[in-house]
Amino acid sequence: MEDQPTIEGVQTGSGVLRRNGANGSATGEIETIPPKSAPRPSAVESVPDSGHSATSAEPAKKGPYPPPAPVPTQEGLMGIRFDFNNGCRITLPAGQHPWKVRLSDFDTGNVLFETTLASGAVNSTKRYYVRFLIEVWSQDKLVLRHEHSVEDREVLIQYPVGTLGDILGWFPYAVKFKEARPCKLTCAMGEKLIPLFRNAYPDITFVTHEELKVDQFYATYSMGLFFDDKGFVFQPCDFRYVGLHRTAGYILKVDPTEMAPRIALVDDSRPIKEPYVCIAVQSTTQSKYWNNPEGWRSIVKLLKEAGYRVICIDQKPTHGTGLIWNHIPHGAEDETGDRSLQERARWLKHCEFFVGLSSGVSWLAWAAGCPVVMISGFTHPLNEFETPYRVINYHTCNSCWNDPHVKFDHHDFLWCPRHKDTPRQFECTRLITVDQVKTAISRVPQFAARQRTAKAKPQARQ
Repeated sequence: MEDQPTIEGVQTGSGVLRRNGANGSATGEIETIPPKSAPRPSAVESVPDSGHSATSAEPAKKGPYPPPAPVPTQEGLMGIRFDFNNGCRITLPAGQHPWKVRLSDFDTGNVLFETTLASGAVNSTKRYYVRFLIEVWSQDKLVLRHEHSVEDREVLIQYPVGTLGDILGWFPYAVKFKEARPCKLTCAMGEKLIPLFRNAYPDITFVTHEELKVDQFYATYSMGLFFDDKGFVFQPCDFRYVGLHRTAGYILKVDPTEMAPRIALVDDSRPIKEPYVCIAVQSTTQSKYWNNPEGWRSIVKLLKEAGYRVICIDQKPTHGTGLIWNHIPHGAEDETGDRSLQERARWLKHCEFFVGLSSGVSWLAWAAGCPVVMISGFTHPLNEFETPYRVINYHTCNSCWNDPHVKFDHHDFLWCPRHKDTPRQFECTRLITVDQVKTAISRVPQFAARQRTAKAKPQARQ
């Protein structure tokens, strides 16, 4: 049985939740919360904090998204207000007679719940895209019937700040949403990402979280990785089963087939004239690294012997914690630093191919349209975009990120949930061999063509 809706205010009915359509018989108790003037009970509703939860005893923490307007933004008859900015929200003023409220899924015909109350607020459990039908009666007279429709209305799709690859993977589903349901779409995201998209999508408004005016929106949908969402409040299915990027398709109820975003570059010129390959070896946690000690040095040597300049475009030349530090590979040219995403995308657009990890720069390379050799053991290949040059060793422990029985710890740089502090720690990438990566590189058409040309030159001289 799914989670109960939230009812806030004075309840005068029986408190029965009806489900499974007009003819359904399943029932359950409605949770009744006292009016705002009364203290709330200790149990609190879960919040979309990508795996973190709070209790009423804890001080309020800033969430990953700006809160919705405190009062629903749409006005109905008799002082009723509603919107879809945190699920379906309805507020009902006090009057001479009680209200009867029913919420349904318009597409399936399921009655999700109904109740009777004198005044207060109703909030649906589900916060992802559902085409709700709202019906409100007073004295058995239907006074409000509203079918959720975003067409020609202001809609917000918001993304957490501080991540790169996730946003590049999720954003194309916002594009699909607007194409399927013509609306006035605003996307809220980190300031550094906006220049990549703004000129490529002139029909979408891009703002930072600080620039948002939340009282203008009819509906809001939040993209995220909700690790502890066992009730499927913020996502209809666990992202670990469908892929990091495709989860956005399920949240927005659009085709989940992956699609790379368009990006617009201010400077589209080639940065150097010689043929080159880009690499990125750093990441946010050690489990993402290629932990083979001979790995990167050998691959840089291979690429340089093939006639390429090897350009490292990480943000940092060195990254780690405590006694563990990862350095730019010997022989790679250092183009690291606090450079714009525009500049990194420019390097990627003109390179022969890119070699990297399951990290944000790989997603940027995918968006830039260059072939990506991706080395990752802690994620299953379904987690990222499709590439024929994906490298994973199935003979070792692998894919813990996509295992719903373990939870990723953002604060533990040495996170290895199955083998931490054992000889098997990080074996998922330590045992990805140099030869395995070389084989993937050899299949990249640009590299294969260069090898054929190199072999043909001695024969031509003979």
